[in-house]
Amino acid sequence: MNRRALGARGESLASDWYVARGYTVLDRNWRTRQGELDLVLEHHQVIVFVEVKTRTTDAFGAGVEAVNREKQMRIRRLAGQWLGAHDQAHRGLRFDVVSILAPRDGPPIIDVYQAAF
Repeated sequence: MNRRALGARGESLASDWYVARGYTVLDRNWRTRQGELDLVLEHHQVIVFVEVKTRTTDAFGAGVEAVNREKQMRIRRLAGQWLGAHDQAHRGLRFDVVSILAPRDGPPIIDVYQAAF
């Protein structure tokens, strides 16, 4: 499985996890020149921006470790652009990270970090 397919699988797993818990998907893979938001969700009047990191092994660390300060700042800027484009500024906001370990020979392990930054 190539990186793009692995990422898409992870985003689907994360989306399914949230939907099963009552979240509504507002956007998926929302792109601008500055980057991409993996998932934008809504739950109880809170807009949740989700960064999904999927790996087949933890040899280089968990996916959540890849969401460093620089990545967090980019996601915040993109969230501001998304809010401006969708007139959602009046709602609460949250930034989550979903770290998925999807080994080739076993079931995926999904770790959700709510309000990660």
